[in-house]
Amino acid sequence: MSISRLAFQPLSFTGWGSLENLVPEVKKYQAEKILVVTDPMLAKIGLVDKVTEPLKESGYEVILYTEVVPEPPLETGEKLVAFTKEGAFDMVVGVGGGSALDLAKLAAVLAVHEGSAADYLNLSGSRKVEKKGLPKILIPTTSGTGSEVTNISVLSLETTKDVVTHDHLLADVAIVDPELTVSVPPRVTAATGIDALTHAVEAYVSVNASPVSDGLALQAIRLIARSLRKAVQDGNDKQARMDMSSGSYMAGLAFFNAGVAGVHALAYPLGGQFHLAHGESNAVLLPYVMGYIRNSCQTRMADILNALGGNSSFLSDEEASYKCVEELERLVKDVGIPATLSEFNIPESALESLTQDGVKQKRLLARSPLPLEENDIREIYRAAFTGKVTEPQTGTVPAAH
Repeated sequence: MSISRLAFQPLSFTGWGSLENLVPEVKKYQAEKILVVTDPMLAKIGLVDKVTEPLKESGYEVILYTEVVPEPPLETGEKLVAFTKEGAFDMVVGVGGGSALDLAKLAAVLAVHEGSAADYLNLSGSRKVEKKGLPKILIPTTSGTGSEVTNISVLSLETTKDVVTHDHLLADVAIVDPELTVSVPPRVTAATGIDALTHAVEAYVSVNASPVSDGLALQAIRLIARSLRKAVQDGNDKQARMDMSSGSYMAGLAFFNAGVAGVHALAYPLGGQFHLAHGESNAVLLPYVMGYIRNSCQTRMADILNALGGNSSFLSDEEASYKCVEELERLVKDVGIPATLSEFNIPESALESLTQDGVKQKRLLARSPLPLEENDIREIYRAAFTGKVTEPQTGTVPAAH
């Protein structure tokens, strides 16, 4: 039985100009000293000023923290948590892409906990999150991660990734303003957009899917499929930016409820070992994972094909599932993301270490409609290296959906 968790979602403001809700929401928490977590580029181009200046003008003490890096390592999280504990802040505001938002959530919660961030990691930690932490407002500046509506903070380890996850990491307020995404460059727009698409696709085929997550996922796919190419080609296309913003937000809600699976599980080692951007890791793997698990979720892939703009009316579910994989390949190619691991200069010799790290992501793998064992994971990585979509050998029994 699938249970919707939407009751746990933060108060959200979405749409062009929704940033105007920031100061009124901050006032509700009677905060005085606010930590704003962002990345150095957003500070350099002045985008974060749209957040900090209204707060300062309203009389708040604002401390800007910009030591955020893509795919943040555990050490970066530890440093920010220590800074937050020492700073005696009343609120944390995260501004940026997934890295900044994930770190902001982590800092807000662990600032009131004993121990280090490592103690709370999913795979190896020994402590449990017990306190809600500081109030937190999350403001994405990309359309992709969905971090503003999820309860996870992702950290890079030496060769893979791990997470701190608990409902206390959910934002108190999420402000999703597409106007803040206009300056995002094409390559980042493409990578974060495919990341959002992956969230929706994996949520729709997840074993934990529900009618609620299904509706969110399919609408997210529709919005992203019709707007991502336009947003990459012309970042000033207002309608495309609004569609992408809404699509990313809905995809985040979908995968918060249903979860993601094989694509993300195999993407984590790519980020950990080769520091490949998370969106690009998902993009390069998406067609190969979906092609491999295709036989376990044919009807759902037919639905995805239709949401992508295709037409399954005159196709069998099997034919439509093949077409779905082709459409995913085409979209990744059209937005300029390399189609194989070799094009990212990942050597063939790394496939075994990637496989061994991928197997460890049991939390994610458990949601796949086709159980993915070690050899399955090895075959998917090899397919992504060679550029040839493959399927399981005969004898593998698809999971019921």
